[in-house]
Amino acid sequence: MKVQFHLDPMSETAHKIIELTKRDRRYRFEAYAFVFESLAYAHKVLGLGTPQRSEQAGRKKTKAASSQQESPENHLTGQQLCEAIRRYALEQYGYMAKCVLNNWGVHSTADFGEIVFNLIRIGEMKKTKDDRREDFNDVYDFDAALRREFRIEHSSRERQA
Repeated sequence: MKVQFHLDPMSETAHKIIELTKRDRRYRFEAYAFVFESLAYAHKVLGLGTPQRSEQAGRKKTKAASSQQESPENHLTGQQLCEAIRRYALEQYGYMAKCVLNNWGVHSTADFGEIVFNLIRIGEMKKTKDDRREDFNDVYDFDAALRREFRIEHSSRERQA
């Protein structure tokens, strides 16, 4: 099952990320978009996430929102998101996954934490009171997880040929 998430370059979110990349030049726009795609992949394909309320829930409420109870969102831990990113990167880019991520400025799982917390800071992602940037540190070694553990899988039809 493929994820059908694409960040519309004309969206408000894309404009916020473009402004963010002008202030923080460590990561390319594509890295931020890939984190969003990986989050969708985690929910839709891997079935990850538990319903939790974010810290932002209940802070600002419009009249319409105050009359309705805010529903919890499917939340991933930093470790779960890192694993979803790893699997999605291997599915999308195969043996080149590490090279692609490095090209976008991502060299370790700690970089995913920086990206996520940048997105939280600009209001494009939410966190719970238990989420910390450090949750993303040393989740896995990039070289081991994206190169040495890479396997090419053949379909049953290819094996019979």
